Amino acid sequence: MLILNSGGTFNKRYNPLNGELEIPYDNEVIERILTSTDFDYDLAGVVYKDSLDMDMNDRKMLASIIMESKDDTFILVHGTDSMNITAEFLSEIFDDRKIIITGAMHPFEIDNVEASLNLGIAIGFAKANPKNGVYICMNGLIEPCKNIVKNRALGKFELVK
Repeated sequence: MLILNSGGTFNKRYNPLNGELEIPYDNEVIERILTSTDFDYDLAGVVYKDSLDMDMNDRKMLASIIMESKDDTFILVHGTDSMNITAEFLSEIFDDRKIIITGAMHPFEIDNVEASLNLGIAIGFAKANPKNGVYICMNGLIEPCKNIVKNRALGKFELVK
């Protein structure tokens, strides 16, 4: 299993010098969460951006990493604002792998429960050996990416009806 970190709110940390939440160029949040696990995984930081700043080149880079990897199961930590765009893009390319995309609505530094829960559910789902496909794991839900969307008015992910 390869865990890819692309940044997003999940990873944001408060910078006391400028008073802003920033996405650091490290995997510290994921590493802190995974200290309580006992399984083998590979972890790679790849983009370190707010998902609103991600573009097609970033998505192509993620796809290239997935394509070149020896793994067949991936967890992608991603910002929630464009998670669906990345999921749709990856689902058009891959039908022979399991890709679970997760993130958090609140930074781990502010609310470590949500990020930890979402990553934990994604890992458990991946270890259960689901069918190949691209999934989104948010708010206690995990579904094929076409079946779940971010409801911006309510600030949560929900099933498409």
